[in-house]
Amino acid sequence: MRSIISLPLITALLSLTSIACTVGPDYVRPQADVPVEFKEVKGWKQAQPSDSGLPGKWWEIFNDPNLNTLEEQVAGANQSIIQAEAQYRQAQHLVQSTQSSLLPVATLSGTFSRFRAATGQNVAVGGVRNLFAQAAGVAWEPDLWGSVRRQVETNTSNAQASAATLHGLVLSSQSALADSYFQMRTLDAQKSILDETVAAFAKTLQITKNRYAVGVAAKADVVQAETQLETVRAQSIDLGVQRAKLEHAIAVLIGKTPAELALAASPLDAQPPGVPVNLPSELLERRPDIAAAERKIAAANAQIGVAKAAYFPTLNLATTNGFQSQAADTLFTMARRFWSLGPAGLALTLFDGGAKNAQYRQAIDAYDASVAAYRQTVLTGFQEVEDNLAALRILEEETRVQDKAVAAAKQALALTNNQYQAGTVSYLNVMTAQTAALSNQQTATQLLGQRLSASVLLVKALGGGWNDTQVPTADEADGDRKWTDYLILPLVD
Repeated sequence: MRSIISLPLITALLSLTSIACTVGPDYVRPQADVPVEFKEVKGWKQAQPSDSGLPGKWWEIFNDPNLNTLEEQVAGANQSIIQAEAQYRQAQHLVQSTQSSLLPVATLSGTFSRFRAATGQNVAVGGVRNLFAQAAGVAWEPDLWGSVRRQVETNTSNAQASAATLHGLVLSSQSALADSYFQMRTLDAQKSILDETVAAFAKTLQITKNRYAVGVAAKADVVQAETQLETVRAQSIDLGVQRAKLEHAIAVLIGKTPAELALAASPLDAQPPGVPVNLPSELLERRPDIAAAERKIAAANAQIGVAKAAYFPTLNLATTNGFQSQAADTLFTMARRFWSLGPAGLALTLFDGGAKNAQYRQAIDAYDASVAAYRQTVLTGFQEVEDNLAALRILEEETRVQDKAVAAAKQALALTNNQYQAGTVSYLNVMTAQTAALSNQQTATQLLGQRLSASVLLVKALGGGWNDTQVPTADEADGDRKWTDYLILPLVD
């Protein structure tokens, strides 16, 4: 079957898109207030100058093999991340779907009718008749004003934002695991201290009982010693509730049920590492949430063009070529051939009650909102960095003071025990010294855990080892396409 559309005509039609204009504003990245330096970095011990940035596997700076093993499982097994990956692929296919609107639509149809003309009609052949038909058609709406191209821009930017959001979720899940891990190790260290204290209090109770047996201690001293021992023992048991919850949270983060994960208790021997802090201006390039917010601005900007293009007329072109016959054996003969150019339609809305104006203003408002959201995300990013820099600096100073308090409390307890055994002080003094020593040890352990958590949160606030070069380009945002994707067949891998 020979086409009725000549090559020059096809070329002329397709060239309409290339010479068509694209209405609406071209995207320009908005400015955001960026400080010259971080306020809280002064007085804080940074990483060595040779450490120019965080590695991709940022958790390795803590030098904890168990943490490394857990972190390696997050990206491939966390169900929230798997969901976000599917949403990103969905965004890529939405780009492909929009791109298809730039091309014509071809259809092929075949029909058969059997009918009888009504009585009284003037027909050449009366009675029951058959009618066979086959036709191929092409319909196309040229993108004269760039509406489709702007929609492609919108969906491409949304796909890029989805990719950045995916990276942000990976970083958030990894940091949540590290934070839960160090909280759990802090509880292990606290329980170790409480268990050691229980053993020490048990010895003190035995000594008090012996003193009571020989008449040099009161029954009240024995009761007080027993009360103190059981109180600390209860505190040690109570930590198990918090630890179990943290272990369960870690299991879910690596895509397992709580029953599938059991982490043995281990000492808290990690120290807060030096975290390299770059210039504030580089934060805009290192946080995936900021990149996602910026790409959403680009999408909103393109939507203004889509709304503006709706003011202009639309052109629809169509052509049909086929055969029609009363007998199937003569259907595909030149005598039975028919063709048509059209209908070709030009449509322009003259009155819509202000709908297009409202949609255009709505697109502008959405853009303004996305700019504000972007700038707020930037401000929040700087706040998170400053918060954790301040926390690390202050907690480090507090730790130095607390270490002195621990040493003094231990010395005071040793002296008071000797005095009690010598009979120069009451058991109440011993209890006071024991409580002070235990409290200071617990505080010191909690401070170490808080410093480790603040280090994790600082790494997260700095974007981990991520940078905006990992955002897919416009060519990558529509995913990989095979030639079979252009076929009207359900070919899915």
